[in-house]
Amino acid sequence: MLDLEKIKEAFELLDSWERYEYVIDLGKKMPMIPDALKDEAHKVPGCLSQVWLDISLDEKNRLQFRGDSDASTVKGLVAIITSLFAGKTPEEALALKPVEILNDLNLDAQISMNRQTGIASMIRTIQNFCLHQLGRSPLPMPAHT
Repeated sequence: MLDLEKIKEAFELLDSWERYEYVIDLGKKMPMIPDALKDEAHKVPGCLSQVWLDISLDEKNRLQFRGDSDASTVKGLVAIITSLFAGKTPEEALALKPVEILNDLNLDAQISMNRQTGIASMIRTIQNFCLHQLGRSPLPMPAHT
């Protein structure tokens, strides 16, 4: 699990190009999803790049993730997004304000509008998993673009 405070500190110290390299490095540290799970069931809709997430609960009912993308920068974004939710129960995850946390990282200034749409889709996918675990209706998902 990534430390969001360390990511924020790094973003403050690095210039724009170095931030991209840093995000790519974060993606390399994320637990990888096996190729067998790179299917439609694990694909995140609404992302410009291909993104797959495998979301599960551990024995303490805490979220854990494996993920991948066909774009190295996006893989880093997957690592950042999942770190917001990793180790939390579905109830705790749904109580989060991920957009506020990401705004605090100033991530929106670093990435394109298309990537921001993809981030919203990843967050919605995680929230839908949590809603499903709690027996509640999922949020509407965007169509693939």
